[in-house]
Amino acid sequence: MSLFSTPTFGNEALTGGFSDPVFDAQSVFKMTMDAMARPGALQTVSADIAPPVPLGIAAGAIGLTLCDHDTPVWLSTGLARSGLQEWLAFHTGAPVISERLEAHFAFVEAGMALSSFSQFGIGTQEYPDRSTTIVLEIQSLEGGKQLALSGPGIKDVTMIAPVGLPDALLRIWNDNRALFPRGVDLILTAGRQFLCLPRTTKITATEM
Repeated sequence: MSLFSTPTFGNEALTGGFSDPVFDAQSVFKMTMDAMARPGALQTVSADIAPPVPLGIAAGAIGLTLCDHDTPVWLSTGLARSGLQEWLAFHTGAPVISERLEAHFAFVEAGMALSSFSQFGIGTQEYPDRSTTIVLEIQSLEGGKQLALSGPGIKDVTMIAPVGLPDALLRIWNDNRALFPRGVDLILTAGRQFLCLPRTTKITATEM
């Protein structure tokens, strides 16, 4: 059976969504817009949801808020094998597809190796917004080696200290920034927390 077969809704898919869909979605949407406008600013989701394991609460809340029947979604292997496809389909109507280039959102489980973002949609010169937003789960957004962020929306420098980033992320991100105005946007999530890294953000490794 294909990982991306037509969903059938079991009990796991029918539960675990927003308890107050309108209020909760508005809250998460506002946080996401703020996080995109202020790269590196930590946001914390308060809604009590239960997305299928291994997806975290923040990533699940972003999916419930930003995905709908017009937003094709790509899932990494471990997420595709979970109940996430059915959960998203039931709560948002979002179709899960196997072609990364066509995905509006991509959800990537913690620990997955990444070699490039060019396998996802990077938009065109005329329509740079037709690109993929990648929601990447990591171990933690605090307590790791410090990275310096600069660029639009940041006064001077913002420091972040994520734990569990893919080894090649800085190289991959530099390649992504070079494509501007094309390129992907990145949302890092860990448990209830998330932060946004728009394609305009410069990431620099620093000494501890």
